[in-house]
Amino acid sequence: MKKITFVVAALLTSMSLSAQLRFGNTPANNEPANDLERNMQKLMMASVMINNFYVDSVDSKKLVEDAICGILSKLDPHSAYTNAKDTKKFTEPLEGSFEGIGVQFNMLEDTLLVIQPVPKGPSERVGILAGDRIVSVGDTAIAGVKMSKEEIMLRLRGPKGTIARLGVVRRGIKDTLRFNVTRDKIPVNSVDAAYMVTPTIGLIRFNNFAQTTHDEVVSAIKKLKEEGMKDLIIDLQQNSGGYLQAAADIASEFLPKGDMIVYTKGRSVPSQEFRSTGGSAFQEGRVAVLIDEYSASAAEILSGAIQDQDRGIVVGRRSFGKGLVQRPFNMLDGSMIRLTTARYYTPSGRSIQKPYEKGKMLDYAKDVINRYNKGELTNEDSIHFPDSLRYQTLRKGRTVYGGGGIMPDCFVPLDTTRYAKCYRELSAKSIIINANLHYMDKNREDLKQIYPSFQLFKEEFQVPQEVIDGIFAEGEKQDIRPKDDEERQKATDNIRLIIKGLVARDLWDMSEYFAIIYENDDVVKKAVELLQKP
Repeated sequence: MKKITFVVAALLTSMSLSAQLRFGNTPANNEPANDLERNMQKLMMASVMINNFYVDSVDSKKLVEDAICGILSKLDPHSAYTNAKDTKKFTEPLEGSFEGIGVQFNMLEDTLLVIQPVPKGPSERVGILAGDRIVSVGDTAIAGVKMSKEEIMLRLRGPKGTIARLGVVRRGIKDTLRFNVTRDKIPVNSVDAAYMVTPTIGLIRFNNFAQTTHDEVVSAIKKLKEEGMKDLIIDLQQNSGGYLQAAADIASEFLPKGDMIVYTKGRSVPSQEFRSTGGSAFQEGRVAVLIDEYSASAAEILSGAIQDQDRGIVVGRRSFGKGLVQRPFNMLDGSMIRLTTARYYTPSGRSIQKPYEKGKMLDYAKDVINRYNKGELTNEDSIHFPDSLRYQTLRKGRTVYGGGGIMPDCFVPLDTTRYAKCYRELSAKSIIINANLHYMDKNREDLKQIYPSFQLFKEEFQVPQEVIDGIFAEGEKQDIRPKDDEERQKATDNIRLIIKGLVARDLWDMSEYFAIIYENDDVVKKAVELLQKP
């Protein structure tokens, strides 16, 4: 009992001194001055009690993290805590770079196969080639030992300036090659693709809004203009968002100076307005923005601004509806709390955030599934908006809708029949991607000679029938079979398209991959159709 009294007394004294330093003088009897202090004291006391008197040993660090997560889970769906490791993993793609050896790779069985070295990166500089197999890092074998992909990545990454000693097996060379690769900053690009869909219509696809995204988009627009682009498709399908400032900077390249892009409102933070600075990348020419149910946050800010300012048309399906602003609070141990502090509003006054109930995370997570079950993703007539959610665009007075997410000007239903069930299973089991890796491993050099240009490849390349047959044969070994000839033909068409795209990616880059697979994309085809109208 004396020990308990001593611990509690020490805790109260500590809390009192802390409160005096932070909040000023406290009452003479050391009673907490306000509810905040009382609640902090209660949490501290609970932690001390558990650590000192609980029947079993406890991990105090995990207890604190669990407590933080528990508190945040009772708020909105996007306030979150990440430990130091996850925080680094989360922020790297948005920072626009990481430190490592600079290769794109995939796992072929249990061996790391280099798809492409990063251009001008540390691996390319020492002579590592597409098709090489990295079998060891330092004195540790990473091939044939069932090492996880995450563990392999940890061994390849490291601080700039450190040396990675790699053992490499190359087709046609008997001995294992040795390379000393000096790790360096490796750019993480946001722009997946930038290419001409027609002689006058360009397409730019980017996957997030990071620190470098604005510069990447401006460079891509410049490149496409040089190739004859007059009109532009901005592909934000499955773009999960990122930095608000990146969205504002990109929107400024399309909107006149002074145009509202987005504004924020919160309880305890000042409201903010983000207006166009009037960039010069693409102020003329028509614009179509592609969105789907996974386009979120900054992607919704950009599409909402272009729609509300009547700068372009939005094509696809209603976006995710993530309109809450998170402010990052960095903790001393490298962990982070991302706390919602405000809401986003489009120029016409629409709240981007879809409805939610505090603490009901599972219901919120099921929203896209619920949309599908209600028919929203496949049938435009299933979507109804009350008059209170009708808004007007700022220049032409067109009707747009609030209530969560951005509703497109032109709805394109999700094609649920596009992919055969057999194809989806073959893809999920990695049978298709592995078949491509084997095919490229054997034929890469021949393909480079046969198809010196992408245009020639696009027009003439056909996926060999033996590759298709091999995929179905492997599928049968894993009990994956088409139910009839019709499904087999449909799966074959799906496989031919994706394999051709993957071969194009491996020979060139992601722009060529999307140039192939988007030939049959309904949303892209609708955007092209609309932009080609007078």
